[in-house]
Amino acid sequence: MSSNKNPHGVIIQIGDILVSEDVVCAYFACDYTRCKGCCCIIGDSGAPLEEAELDRLEENYPVYAPLMRPQGRAQVEKDGFFTVDRDGDLVTPVVEGSEECAFTTFDADGACFCAIERCFFQGTCAFRKPQSCWLYPVRVKRLTGGGLALNLHRWHICADAFEKGRREGIRVYEFLREPLTAVFGEEFYSALSAAARRLNASS
Repeated sequence: MSSNKNPHGVIIQIGDILVSEDVVCAYFACDYTRCKGCCCIIGDSGAPLEEAELDRLEENYPVYAPLMRPQGRAQVEKDGFFTVDRDGDLVTPVVEGSEECAFTTFDADGACFCAIERCFFQGTCAFRKPQSCWLYPVRVKRLTGGGLALNLHRWHICADAFEKGRREGIRVYEFLREPLTAVFGEEFYSALSAAARRLNASS
């Protein structure tokens, strides 16, 4: 593990993964009571997908499809389980004429949730949800040399989450402990936590 200064702040390197300073210094804690899950229905395109996730989306579809809206199921029937956005990236399909992810479900109060994750918590689905959704507000970028870069994505609809994190003293990497550990491993998270403690103690 190493860290270095650059014009954009400190970069933490853990193996072949580069982590921006904001991931360990900024505060964040999702405030669902305020946003009502609007990240599922607002955006320029669907959620980024890993190629390895495509089969799991399809395999578990019969389980989570009943929770989806008819518009979402119709979009999957039309486009399949992914589309390619203007940057050439794999993303979840979006309901035509809207910004709504096809895999979204709504409760009686109009709050939106991921249909896949709802089934996961019910114990009926083996796939939790796309990695990019679970790791948000961290975005993962593949580097030319084969490594990864983890950067903080700041989105105005999450303003309440950044404020709640600051109010409760929860850093981004702390809020994301479970997905960061699941995706990158316990050793990675331990190294990231150690780097965060040193960096935040010196600031």
